[in-house]
Amino acid sequence: MNLIIDIENASSCASVPDEKSFHRWVSAALTKQPARPDKDVELSIRIVDEKEGAELNSRYRNKQGATNVLSFPADLPESLQLPLLGDLVICAPVVEREAAQQEKSADAHWAHMTIHGSLHLIGYDHIDDQDAEEMEQLETNIITNLHFPPPYEQSPGATNS
Repeated sequence: MNLIIDIENASSCASVPDEKSFHRWVSAALTKQPARPDKDVELSIRIVDEKEGAELNSRYRNKQGATNVLSFPADLPESLQLPLLGDLVICAPVVEREAAQQEKSADAHWAHMTIHGSLHLIGYDHIDDQDAEEMEQLETNIITNLHFPPPYEQSPGATNS
């Protein structure tokens, strides 16, 4: 698979991971997509601050405030045969704050949010309990294979993202 990621950092956060890290994390998630193992895949990642994150969350999910990651799968007719997978929007201050609250390394949480969003782009969701359990197990397998701790093991007082 040839993976092309367009990364746009529109955030004032100084600790956004580098392009190589995002590529590694997305690649790990997309190995779970059997439909395109030998094809080109393109996606974009936009890193935003809370204001833009809140505007997008309100517009597309009718929810107040910024969230950690939003996924926008490309909904293209199959006849177009384009490699576009979709877009991720990651809110840097939310990811950084959640990492601190959950007592995780920032890199581990950035990896988790990137993988979580990428899995949404290939059709995984957590709408019901069974889907949530499947997706969480998949995320845990991917994250631990990247040598990060399991993302859903909680420290005292932490909440799931």
